Amino acid sequence: MTAAGPPSIVVRPTATGGRFDVRVTPRAGRTALAGIRDGRLAIRVSAPPVEGAANDAVVRLVAAAIGAKVRDVRVVSGARGRLKTVEVVSLDATEIRRRLTEAIA
Repeated sequence: MTAAGPPSIVVRPTATGGRFDVRVTPRAGRTALAGIRDGRLAIRVSAPPVEGAANDAVVRLVAAAIGAKVRDVRVVSGARGRLKTVEVVSLDATEIRRRLTEAIA
């Protein structure tokens, strides 16, 4: 039997960077990365899910966590739900995964 390692976020490579899935909890007490669950990055944002405020908070948090520019991060699907896909265009998938893993630890 092998021991399972720590959970890992799944980052899919794209032509310009990488994409990964997130599960967002809006109206949280504070904005923070909350770990990895089922291959998805769990994110808590204090912003409400109104007029894109939660999506903007997700983009700003991810950009800050991985050291990317805000303009290089965007929500590409799930804008109206808790399950979203985020794309980063300035880094490759391996680097995104590494930086997210470091930011969570």
